[in-house]
Order: sequence, then C-alpha cells, then structure tokens
Amino acid sequence: MISALIRTVLTYAMILVATPIIAGSVIIAGALGLKNRPGSVFDLAPRVWSRLLLAAAGVKVVVHGGEHRHGSRHIFVGNHVSWFDVFAMAAHLRWFKFVAKAELFRIPIFGRAMRSAGMIPIERANQSRARASIHQAGAAIESGASVILFPEGTRGTSYALRPFKKGAFVLALETQAPIVPVAIHGTIEIQRKGSALIRPGRVHLHFLPPIETAGMAYEDRNALAEDVRRRIGECLMREYGIAALPRTAEAPANA
Repeated sequence: MISALIRTVLTYAMILVATPIIAGSVIIAGALGLKNRPGSVFDLAPRVWSRLLLAAAGVKVVVHGGEHRHGSRHIFVGNHVSWFDVFAMAAHLRWFKFVAKAELFRIPIFGRAMRSAGMIPIERANQSRARASIHQAGAAIESGASVILFPEGTRGTSYALRPFKKGAFVLALETQAPIVPVAIHGTIEIQRKGSALIRPGRVHLHFLPPIETAGMAYEDRNALAEDVRRRIGECLMREYGIAALPRTAEAPANA
C-alpha cells in the first residue's frame, strides 16, 4: 500500500508538471501553423507524455508482436479497462490519432492540445455526431496517420471482453485500412475504473496480425467486428485464461 501511495502521488505530480508544458508546446505549434506530420511535436508529444506518466507510476510495458504495429494507416482496436490502456498504447505507437470521448476535449489546456494534435472527439450518445467523428478519423487515415479505438465504448471493470460497437469497423471498411487487434492485460492491476489509486506493475500489449479489409463492404461490418473480438478474446484466453462475455446486448449494427 505504501508503494501504491507513493506511485499515486508521483503520477499525479507528473500530470500537474508535464501536462501544461507538453500541452502548451502542442498548442503553440498549432497556433504557428506547423505541419501535423510524423516526427513533429504533434507526433512526439503524446508519446513523451505517456512515457513520463508510465515511468512515474512504475509501470513497465511488455510488447508482444511488435512487428505488427509498424506502418501507416492502421486502425488499432483494443480492449479497455483502465486509463493505462491509453498510456501504454500511446507510448509504443507512432503517428496515431485517438478517438476519445468528447468530455476530455473540454478539459482546459489539455483538451485544446488534443484538438491541436488532431485527436478526434466522439459523442457516444449522439449518433449523427458519432458518424461525423468516424468521418474525421477517416480523414486522418487518408493523411497517413493511424487511428486507435476502444470499441467496447468505455472502460470495463474486468478483463472479460464485452460486445463491440461497430464504429471502428465501419471506419475500416470506408478507408479500406487494415485493423490490428490489440489484447491488453495488466492495466486493471495498475488502476481500476473508479479508483484514484495507482500501483506499479507490468502491462502486456499483444499486437495481433493485421486483418486486411480491402475488398470488404459495409455489409461486412458485423462479421468483421466479431472476427476482431474473437481474436482478442482468444489471446486473452490463451495467455491469461480470461473468457469473453457472451454475445448478449450486442450494440446496434449502426453503432
């Protein structure tokens, strides 16, 4: 418990110190009209910020299948149980844009920096705005960036894989971009949903082989979503003995 309290204090102190500096640099770069491209401050800032937070928290990230994360115009789809899913992914990918809940973009300084960096807000409860976010993500992919989504829609309280919403898969079909399934494990032990306490530990990122979508059509979205969910679920079962939840209360096909 003492170690957890120390890591919690260190992590929140790092957030308070690093966020204004890094976010400010992104905002200034955007105001100056600097090009949002690989190797720019817009690319480096999220990775540096995430690595600082992971270091403060005492978190080591183990990457499996790292060869599958390279290249451009990929859609990374992962399970989601903790904010540390976000930090772990951001620390180990290049030239990406997150699709994140719109509430984060309303945080002073941080939200403006996210917009300047090209991150994409999504209003989950508003279907028309959610579709607009998917189109915005498509534009990011067309520019050469990759996109990260968590299709369960929100953080879970266990590793059991929940039903997937279809936005990520509609995006893949519209852009014909390959999907890289990502199985994430260890982040609940770092920080659970609803808890402020942060514990040091190890996070595993399993980048699975890409799924090509070239030639697929909109009608394939349900089968594609189920294929990605199955692959992530099989990895979690094989590596950690975790079974996915039954396919009940599935999200609507247009979600």
